[in-house]
This record gives sequence, C-alpha cells and structure tokens, in this order.
Amino acid sequence: MIRLDRRILTHFDFFQIFLIVPIIAFSYILISEANEILASKQSVYFGIGFACFCLFFLLPIRRILWFIPALYWINIVLLLSVEFFGISKLGAKRWLDIPFVHFTLQPSEIMKPAFLLMLAYLIKKNPPGEDGYSLKQFLHLSFYILLPFFLIAKEPDLGTALILLLVGYAVLFVIGVNKKIWISIALAIGICAPILYENLHDYQKKRIHDFLSEKPSYHVRQSIIAIGNGGLKGKSRDEATQTHFKFLPIATSDFIFAYTSERFGFYGAVGLLCFYGALIIHLLSLNYILKNDYFAQVMTTGIATMIFIYVGVNISMTIGFAPVVGVPLPFFSYGGSSFVTFMVLFGMLQNLLTFRYDFAGKFLKIQR
Repeated sequence: MIRLDRRILTHFDFFQIFLIVPIIAFSYILISEANEILASKQSVYFGIGFACFCLFFLLPIRRILWFIPALYWINIVLLLSVEFFGISKLGAKRWLDIPFVHFTLQPSEIMKPAFLLMLAYLIKKNPPGEDGYSLKQFLHLSFYILLPFFLIAKEPDLGTALILLLVGYAVLFVIGVNKKIWISIALAIGICAPILYENLHDYQKKRIHDFLSEKPSYHVRQSIIAIGNGGLKGKSRDEATQTHFKFLPIATSDFIFAYTSERFGFYGAVGLLCFYGALIIHLLSLNYILKNDYFAQVMTTGIATMIFIYVGVNISMTIGFAPVVGVPLPFFSYGGSSFVTFMVLFGMLQNLLTFRYDFAGKFLKIQR
C-alpha cells in the first residue's frame, strides 16, 4: 500500500496556490468572453501546465543537481541552433521546428528554468563571502548570465533577453556582491547607453521613438481608451465596446490588462495587482526561512523578480509608460509558452520548499 508522507502537506506552500488559482480563474473568464475558441485552447494549456507542475514537483531535484550544467548547455545549443535551423515569424527567428509532429519549440522559454537552475547550482557550489562576491567570482557568474542574453537578443527577442539579464543580476544583488562592483556597472551603463541604442534593430528603435513621442501609438491609444471606459466598476460585456468591437488589439494577451480594466474597472484592476503584489512579497519573504539554502533562495528570488518585471512591463506598456513589447502577464495572458514555463518554475519551487528536509529522500513510503 502506498501512502503520502504527511510532512509533505505540512511543508507544502499552499499560500502560493491561494494566490495563483484566482488569477488563472479570472483569466479564463475574460478569455471565454472574448473568444470561446481561444478559451478551449487555453484550457488545454492549463492541463499541460498542471501536468508539468506535478512532474517537476515530484522530480528529486536536489538529488540530480549534477545534471543541471548539462541541462544549461543543452539549452545553449538549442539557442545556437535557432541561428541555423530556426523558423522566422513576423521578422524574428525564435522557433525550432520539431519534425513529424508539426510543432514548434521556442528555446528562449525553456532557457528560463534552466537559467535559474544553473545560477542556483553555481551559487550553491560557491556561496558568497561576508563582503559578497569578489570581481573574479562576479565575472564568472556573469558569463552564465550574459551568454543566453546575447544569444536570445540576436534572434531578435530583446524583451526576453533583458528579462533574463535583469533577473540574473537581481539574484546576485540579493545574494550579495561587493557594492563597488554595482557602482562601476552603473557608470559603465551610463557611458555605453548611446552605443547600445545605435546597435538596436530598427523596429526596436521605433518602439522607443513611439514611447517617447508626444502622441502614443495606435495600440496604446486604444488601450488607454479601454482603461478609461471601464471607470471605477467596469462595463458589462456588451458595453465594453473597445474589446467587443475589436478596437483593442491583442485583447486576450499583450493588452489583457486594458481588457480587464474595461470589464471590471479600477477595482478589478487593483484587485488583480493585489494578488500579484502579495505573491511577489510572499516569495521574497521565503528567503528569511531559507537563510542557508542558497539554491532555494536563488529560485524564490528569481521567480519573484521575473513576475515583478513581467507585470511591471506589461502594465506600463498598456498605459503608455513603456515601449510596447511582447511581455505577457504571468498566468493571466492567453498563450501556452509563458503559462507552462511559470508552472514548471513553481513546480520546482514547491519541490525545493516541500522536500527541503529531504525526508531521507522519500516522499512516498511503501508499506506492505
């Protein structure tokens, strides 16, 4: 007879589930109203995401740490393969075609969990000293951060590349790096900013230009109108004219926050932000109970930072405070790649939290 060890339920972080499930349910309601076909597809993504969560939750991550470097370099090879065998869509080469199954793979999405795992592995193997990491150690870690950044930026997918870059250095900031290094980096960025801008692609420069211009782009104008139309309490489905008459572009994915504001008003938008804010604060607070567990600290800090960046950038672009980039709202925007990626990340995090005392390496006891 197989029974589940009760200590798993004791250490499982149910508060994460309490915060994430309402976001997913709210998302499904909105997508169903906008497009029933997309809603049925999204329900499939929910099923795949849940299966991935269970798989990575039950995977003995701490017992296979030796495999993490190989996983990281496999993903680097996949990113390199995009340059030679990648499929172009809308001017960007980001996907690999999987033969015989008519399915495409986006290596940059798979890189996100592999990237965090590699960073956690390196920091666990060589934790910082009292004054934080030295310049030599910092440069060693930076290599593993900058390598995927340049490969993804070259696709081009500057949004995803910058997210990995910011997440990586945010993790190092929390774990500990000598403050003189951060000051030097800030000065270097300020000096090199004009050179970095000149090396951007034309469409990336146009997004920045549209953002800085007095008159926002068409997408942003329609988004702002939708948000204003919602008022405090929102409009009924038939009265949400921006979404109902297709004036709001990409209403179920990139601009779903504007759609949310039009349907449920200021109160609905603030409620959604409260769930995200509580989730981020909760994840960061876990670092206090994981003081000596650098591996788990990297994962919690990395996931919290990633959610913060995704939410901040997505909402900022819908109200004209940031250039329009393809950054979805975690667990909320329509689409499978982002949803499954975050389910994988949270499955790994729950594994590290639940089984951090190891239980002699067994979470299922077999009794006869």
